Amino acid sequence: MPIVNIQVTREGTAPDRQSITAEEKAALIKGVSEVLLNVLNKPLESTFVVIEEVDTDNWGWGGLPALEYRKKLAEKFIK
Repeated sequence: MPIVNIQVTREGTAPDRQSITAEEKAALIKGVSEVLLNVLNKPLESTFVVIEEVDTDNWGWGGLPALEYRKKLAEKFIK
C-alpha cells in the first residue's frame, strides 16, 4: 500500500490564484498513481496520495526563505 506525500508551495500556478486548483490536484493524484501502477504494479485502489500546500513563509532552501531565495536567484540572472 503506497502512500505518496506531495508538498507544494501555496501560491498557485497563475498570478491570480493562491493555491493549485482541484483539477491540478486531481491530475497529480492520477499521474502519481499511474506511475506506481506502471512501475511497481501497485493497483490504483491501494495507492494513497496526500497533497499538502505549504505557505511560502514556511518553505525555504539555500539557507533562505523561498521568496528571498527566488529573488536572489532572479538577480543572478538579470545581471
